[in-house]
Amino acid sequence: MFIIGNLTRDPELKALPSGSKVCSFGVATNRVFKDKEGAKQELTEFHNISAFNKLGELSGQYLKKGQQVLIEGRIQTRSWDGQDGQKRYRTEIIADNIQFGPKGTGSGSSAGASSSQAPSSGKNTEMPASEPGEKIDYPQEEINPDDIPF
Repeated sequence: MFIIGNLTRDPELKALPSGSKVCSFGVATNRVFKDKEGAKQELTEFHNISAFNKLGELSGQYLKKGQQVLIEGRIQTRSWDGQDGQKRYRTEIIADNIQFGPKGTGSGSSAGASSSQAPSSGKNTEMPASEPGEKIDYPQEEINPDDIPF
């Protein structure tokens, strides 16, 4: 699974009892679509992300709230018993690969990191620069799937 979005909070880096590092942060993604009446709708989803070991350390060091990021990972749901005795659940994305987008400070530089398990395609996968809060101007016409060349 791949998601592209902006960090909703600064990453939090912790050490597990085993000595491994885990970095947790949130990412917001937007979806724009037309409803049954043809009105443009925008839906925002919030995702909990966890990155482990070296990938987690790099994420904690270089990512900041508002920064754009591409996450490649898998969905995992954990459960535990809360202090009140109720069963609690948390669904999160366990990151296998993270591509850092431009920093929101306008410095113009971007840093990239990927885990050693992920294959490199050799393609430039950096995301285009955009200012924080900049709204993407989507085309008004409908896209016909038959027009897509692949």
